Amino acid sequence: MRRVKNVFSTLAVVASLALSAQSSNIPSHYTTMYENQMGSKSASVEAVVLSAKEKVEINLNEMLTDPVLRNASWGFVVYDPATRKIVNSYNENQALVPASTTKLLTTDTAMGLLGSAFQWITQLEYSGEITSDGTLEGNLHIVGSGDPSLGTGKAGASSYSAIVSDFVFRISELGIKKIQGDIVIQTGVFKENKVPTLPKNIVWLEHNNYYLPAGTTLNIDPTKEKLTISKKSPFEENKQYFYISPYVNKLVFANEYSAQPLSTRLPDAPHYLANTLRTSLIKNGISVLGKVSARSTDPNPEPRVAITSYRSPKLKDIVYDTNQRSDNALAEALLRMVGFQKDGDQTLDSGRNVVRAYLESKNFDTSQLSFIDGSGLSRSHRVTPISQVKFLADQMDEKYFRDFFDSLPIAGQTGTLKNSFDGEGYGQIFAKTGTLRGVKTLAGYIKTRTGKTLAFSLLINNYSGSVDQVKNRMERILAPTLNL
Repeated sequence: MRRVKNVFSTLAVVASLALSAQSSNIPSHYTTMYENQMGSKSASVEAVVLSAKEKVEINLNEMLTDPVLRNASWGFVVYDPATRKIVNSYNENQALVPASTTKLLTTDTAMGLLGSAFQWITQLEYSGEITSDGTLEGNLHIVGSGDPSLGTGKAGASSYSAIVSDFVFRISELGIKKIQGDIVIQTGVFKENKVPTLPKNIVWLEHNNYYLPAGTTLNIDPTKEKLTISKKSPFEENKQYFYISPYVNKLVFANEYSAQPLSTRLPDAPHYLANTLRTSLIKNGISVLGKVSARSTDPNPEPRVAITSYRSPKLKDIVYDTNQRSDNALAEALLRMVGFQKDGDQTLDSGRNVVRAYLESKNFDTSQLSFIDGSGLSRSHRVTPISQVKFLADQMDEKYFRDFFDSLPIAGQTGTLKNSFDGEGYGQIFAKTGTLRGVKTLAGYIKTRTGKTLAFSLLINNYSGSVDQVKNRMERILAPTLNL
């Protein structure tokens, strides 16, 4: 604030001197300045050339008395990732409601912990035997892994009907004409979508084997540990228990485990998919005598055979959809998924704790951060503009930065910025938008005309007037930054 006023005052003095020089009563000590103009009726004055930085400061100063913003709480900062210095700022340390710019933190955590290529797998399996007349004397199993895009069509995900159609076709290929058992919904995490460390609270069930979380290995005799390299086949019928050994710090397995029961609970079991599959099988002449049932605890899993599987779009595509369309449902699902993958717990609290811990590991200043949900819908969120831009600057060093950057709407071209910046800023601003009642926010990157990439945050709370009016002010604030 003081910087804005100082610059404005200096420029005002310059302008005042210029006006004085044009008056008819020029003091004697200014005579030599105008020796070449003594015969003219009016003196011309060399125009004051302002730098881009000064123009930004003047712009900010004007906004202090603007009727839309003068009673608002707002903060703004432009930050240079190359020098790690503030270029321009106003109230950059004030904690403000960020609205959907919160999704930047959620999607970053997901990409950082899971990787851009992460995919969720929904697998179709069967247990029991298939008789010569095509009767499955056992159950069908739909094993889900918490896919947030399942059946939605989002980010290029397949519809439920397309997935079910493939499942029915694969079942028919096996010659199955009748299913005596149930369609069992079970949840699991497969090798392809496991993170490097096992969650704290969850047991992963796969191929008749359990993957035990940290903290459950006290019931296993360490003398019975066996390195996984000695295991001949992951499909053998003998049940085994895998875990990270606290003694050798490697993935090992044991044949005995005394604690019961073991839970295979996971988020978002695909009930709708299972019910749709049952209906479609019957319509296609494959009778299902049993019902749809769910299992969250299965201490004695029956051996199963994989039929087929469905893979979600890659995480980078889901993040793209989340940020481009500001999809609240996907953001909340990602929050719960990072909580599950890290702690084996799909609750909101777990997700929040994981995001905060991840941000702290990246030196994000959380002293004024209030992180409530994954989408930014809560008005209790708080973040400072300076912490946002430093976070955005640090993102540029991440290996997944290109995928993160590409997920941001482009001014005047894509996503939630498609109908903004049709003049100044078109195609030069890449940012996440945020909108709540009385709240309008924008945070991301500016590609300047001088070839720089700058990070910025503009958070406006409690403005007066319409959404279009505050959007206009935001575009005016950012316009001179394009020349920095």
